[in-house]
Amino acid sequence: MGIILGSFLGITIIVMAISFYQSRKVAQNTSDGYFLGGRSLTGGVIGASLLLCNLSATNFVGMTGDVYRINMSTIGWETPCAIALVVVGIILLPRYLRRGFATIPDFLEERYDATVKKWVSLLFIICYVCNTLPICLYAGAITVNTIFDIPGLFGLTYTQGVWAMVLLIGLIGIIYALFGGLKMVATADTLNGVLLVIGGLMVPIFGLLMLGNGNIGDAMHTILSNAPEKLNAIGTEHDLLPFSTLFTGLMPVLIYYWGMDQAIMQRALAAKNLEEGQKGIMFAGFLKLLTPILLMFPGIICFHLYGAGAIENSDLAYATLVNGVLPKPLIGLFIAAMFGAILSTFNGTLNSVCTLFAMNLYKGKTENGKPVSEAKIVKVGKICGLVVGVGSMIVAPLIMYAPDGLYTQFQKINGLFNVPIFTIMIMGYLNKKTPAIAAKISLIAFIGVYGVTQFFMDLPIFYLHISAIMFVICCIFMFIMGKVRPTDKIMEAKRNNVVSIKPWKHRYEFGTLIMAGAVLTYIALSPIGFAKDGGADVMTGVWMVVGVAATFLAGYLFKKVMRRFDKQVYDDDETQENEMALADVPCPPRG
Repeated sequence: MGIILGSFLGITIIVMAISFYQSRKVAQNTSDGYFLGGRSLTGGVIGASLLLCNLSATNFVGMTGDVYRINMSTIGWETPCAIALVVVGIILLPRYLRRGFATIPDFLEERYDATVKKWVSLLFIICYVCNTLPICLYAGAITVNTIFDIPGLFGLTYTQGVWAMVLLIGLIGIIYALFGGLKMVATADTLNGVLLVIGGLMVPIFGLLMLGNGNIGDAMHTILSNAPEKLNAIGTEHDLLPFSTLFTGLMPVLIYYWGMDQAIMQRALAAKNLEEGQKGIMFAGFLKLLTPILLMFPGIICFHLYGAGAIENSDLAYATLVNGVLPKPLIGLFIAAMFGAILSTFNGTLNSVCTLFAMNLYKGKTENGKPVSEAKIVKVGKICGLVVGVGSMIVAPLIMYAPDGLYTQFQKINGLFNVPIFTIMIMGYLNKKTPAIAAKISLIAFIGVYGVTQFFMDLPIFYLHISAIMFVICCIFMFIMGKVRPTDKIMEAKRNNVVSIKPWKHRYEFGTLIMAGAVLTYIALSPIGFAKDGGADVMTGVWMVVGVAATFLAGYLFKKVMRRFDKQVYDDDETQENEMALADVPCPPRG
């Protein structure tokens, strides 16, 4: 235990020291410096930070437990993310950076009005306080609790151990986030990302070695031959995530998460220029193709090692596997990486709460007839972060009483906020005549209907299908309102010259390769692939060739269509192109 604890503390302290040092290079008393890292993030940092903010203990604990209990149908929360990131990088990010937005709700103010912006900012904050932050803390607490056996070491009950770890992680996270800003968070994400990939890969590797008695080939034969249905990613309506949702409510959720959720997009909004931002998002998309190996394959190994039902609480499956297969000296490295992931999600989300409150709810107020200073805005944001952090620490331990699996519960609650916000965002882009009142009514109606159907009724319809139905209804309503009561507010297609918006020239080619990888993953993990009795055969290869060919055709058509819209985003006059060529230098304002 001494070796484990020593390596854990050593690695954690080194990462924090390096991150804190890097954060000092950016001014912390300005809103751009503290909330957006001085808009200085490069592609590698953005990609690693996006991935690590997403890969919290919630994913490892929840998704491994889901696969252990059922099958790989929840891969829908991972692999299609790669496609969503391609859409975000090519379509949404250029529009955000062109306007110089600091927060996602900034668009809603320009498109609708200040009230819609404030409503959505509050929805973000409520979602983070009541769901994202507490679940992050709880998942991290039960992981650390189980691996280190905190109850046994200190003579606590399991519940007391969870409370203790939630408080410890929360306090460290608050200090981490409030003193370093986004630059410190993003730097730590990059370092912890490397550790997490190394540590995360060790678990399935050592798990396979144990399952095959030292022979990985024998272990894979066992997995492919015994209960191949566990490898099925094509979920039915009775699984945790039906495959049909990919064509209804799942993609809106994923595009919202990666392209409209403030805690995620804040990394890309802090890019030094559009080219670096697109590289970072595409890099994250490539990494998402690999995450099922880290998050879901351990659940398969756990099933074959311990048997169905051997682990009563499936949320403990991942920690049980780690303790059972990793050599003790390596557990310290793994838990340091996991602790970094926990802090990354917690810190990044907390920083976003600070940003939303300070920039969207507080900024603009006056003191003695004068606008509040930048330093005061940052100070208020930090105070908000402190309050929210403490509140999430109080809520987190209560999650242990949730009836569903951890990750399923997390996504169901998120449905109250994600698709409603996605709806008014997407209609704001597609229909220039929709008035602000239509957006407000849609938000209220969507949240109300979804909340009633999910928490007060027992409908035989999967919750993502309900989101899709409400999305269509609200879009039709907003379109009609745009005809009946069109707005007279015109959103100017101007550029704010915050950073260069010269696009990455290989964005379409790289995006097509990412989408092909997602298609191949689904074919391999399906009843026509490894999930059928007897495993993959010649027809599996045929289907893979067809899938790749169809994806490349779709990518070609996508590029052709988007080229027509690019002129609306990228400046096409020769002078501006010369300015944008200076990728590291923001374009000067025009008189």
